[in-house]
Amino acid sequence: MSTPEPRIPAPGGPPTLRERQEAILREVVERHIATGAPVGSKHIAGQGGLDWASSTIRSELNRLEELGYLSHPHTSAGRVPTDRGYRYYVDTLLPRRSLPSPPAGIAGALDEGRMRQEVDLAMRTLADVMAQVTDLLGVVTGPPPTSATIRHVEVLRLQPQLVCVVVITSSGDVARRVFAFDTAVDHGLVEWAAAFMNECAVGLPVGSRTLARRLEDPSLGPRERAFMADVAPALTDLREEAALYVGGQARFLAARVTDLREIDALMRALEERYALLALLRGALEANRVVLRIGEELTPSGLSGLSLVAANYGSARRNLGTVSVIGPTRMDYALAIATVREAAQALSGYVEEVYE
Repeated sequence: MSTPEPRIPAPGGPPTLRERQEAILREVVERHIATGAPVGSKHIAGQGGLDWASSTIRSELNRLEELGYLSHPHTSAGRVPTDRGYRYYVDTLLPRRSLPSPPAGIAGALDEGRMRQEVDLAMRTLADVMAQVTDLLGVVTGPPPTSATIRHVEVLRLQPQLVCVVVITSSGDVARRVFAFDTAVDHGLVEWAAAFMNECAVGLPVGSRTLARRLEDPSLGPRERAFMADVAPALTDLREEAALYVGGQARFLAARVTDLREIDALMRALEERYALLALLRGALEANRVVLRIGEELTPSGLSGLSLVAANYGSARRNLGTVSVIGPTRMDYALAIATVREAAQALSGYVEEVYE
């Protein structure tokens, strides 16, 4: 796992900063991460090699604000980093520095002999340890379950305008979905659909693309095709989700009482699971540490937070992700070092268990 790769600015995108502006931006970001308070020129003059006059620093702070790297909250004289400012920091400034040593306890979290037999406990422990050393939320996704297949499909008319589709998989899971129609549904159509869906689906893996193609059989009549288009999602939307292990919820909530709006969105995402798992699946394909900051998480409803994630797995395939999630004001260097170490430790563990 390597440090996040700097992005190449797109034409017309944010300009590259001058050396003095970079030094001031770095000082503002790191001081704000440490204190949580807006940072003014008086706080950084003479710090970190910034031996320019206060008036020069104020001028550069104004320019950084104009460029969108800093914002000016309320009537405070200080500035705080924006999402763009954090992104420039982690992509351009942080890679120039050596990351801190991995936190003690990460690699050792998987060393106990009992962990070799208890995969769930190993991943839950790792999520807890990541949370403890970063004061963020630690999240680990487990390996995908062995692909289940569809064993049987029932189509039932509950009421004249209500149809229920029940799907039973080879792993014993039962999924039910109810569909409402504007007019009464014919009994014969329901019986046909049950026979047709079993013929198309039984034996296919859950989530198979072949399944959707079979259900869209062009030889069907208009009536059957329209009905199948309505009820097919009972099968095509069926997914086997990986296990999700979350560590440090109570500690995280206690430490972040000032970020309630963002935390509420995160708690909802944890309850629903699906959006968060979809978000973490994006990190599964990248063999490096992945960062998503603020507005980059907007599609998942988690803007205002940041995600640092990496995949783990054997030499032949990626199996899951380890990540930390928290407010944009996080210690990115520590988060990257923690996630990288956790991914390496878990990769070594699963190589013994799964290979």
